[in-house]
Amino acid sequence: MESVKKSSGAEEVITVDVQTAKDLLNLGHRYLDVRTEEEFKNGHVENALNIAYMFNTPKGRVKNPKFIDQVLALCAKEDHILVGCQSGVRSVYATIDLIHSEFKHVYNMGGGYIAWVGTGFAVTKEHRNVEL
Repeated sequence: MESVKKSSGAEEVITVDVQTAKDLLNLGHRYLDVRTEEEFKNGHVENALNIAYMFNTPKGRVKNPKFIDQVLALCAKEDHILVGCQSGVRSVYATIDLIHSEFKHVYNMGGGYIAWVGTGFAVTKEHRNVEL
């Protein structure tokens, strides 16, 4: 498995595998967990920031209209940010939005939390949800 994959789209999303993601976190990258608060409470990467990219509603999931503003409240556009979700799908869309908002160093974690846990990496249930 390759550790880095670029999308073919103009967004230039860089996706890294969980081992590379762990290495980047050890180098000081920030982990942005874009899962819902409920998912986050069930376990997450240590020291993760939680800003939901989508919310569950009676009509299904809807995009968080304040997502970029909430990220900007905690991260600078020059920060090195690793974006993850449950399986790696929402994080791609969140990464695209961050790139379009001129964040300079944003990476998607392929496979998401499921891959992280499947690799046997440590998780925590400490609650660090961000409510803005």
